[in-house]
Formats: sequence, C-alpha cells, structure tokens
Amino acid sequence: MKIKSNIILMSIMFVSFGLALFAQTNTDNSDFNKGNPNVGILTSDQQSNSENDMQITAQIRREIMKQKNFSTYAQNVKIITTNGSVVLKGPVRSLFEQNSIMKFANSVAGASKVTNELTITK
Repeated sequence: MKIKSNIILMSIMFVSFGLALFAQTNTDNSDFNKGNPNVGILTSDQQSNSENDMQITAQIRREIMKQKNFSTYAQNVKIITTNGSVVLKGPVRSLFEQNSIMKFANSVAGASKVTNELTITK
C-alpha cells in the first residue's frame, strides 16, 4: 500500500513540475514583434493595401503554410510588404526555417527587395 501511495505522489509531483514549466513558457510573441513607427521600424499594421503588395504577401504566406514541418513561430512570422519591398519579422525555431522563409520571399519579391529581421529562438 505504501509503495502504491508513493507512486501516486511521485506522479502528482511530476505532473505539477511539468505544468509549472509549461506555465513559464511565454507563447505570445506580440511584444517581440512590435516596432516603433516613429523611428522607421515597420509593424504588421503598416502592410500596404495595394493589390501588388497584398499579392506578394499572400504568395509568401502560402509557401510558408505549405511547410508542414515548420514550427508555429515560423508559420506566424510577420510579412510586411510596401511598394514591392518585403520585411520579414519575428522568431523562428531554426536556421533552416529562417533560410527557407528567406528563399520563398526572395523568389516572390526578388532578393534585393527583402529585408530579413527574423531571429532564431529556442
């Protein structure tokens, strides 16, 4: 009986520890992606509404979303297109994700029109 209660107690402690770790993980990266428009840093609300810019953004987003092996971070990067120029912002989980997203953006907008502000986070 004592062994069974020790196993139950250990299980409860293990689950509690796991929940505590989970609670400390900040999954909201909104603050990370904010910029200050007064100093020239683009934010996602500055996406142009021109048809060409919206098409560029949509094409890049479609390519990203096709990648089933991408992290949620990579799938949610900010793509800000103004006057045909693209800024990519936000965290990704690996160099592979960063390079892949850059490749998609370069193929759609042209390498000289893409600014990489992606950061790798664990």
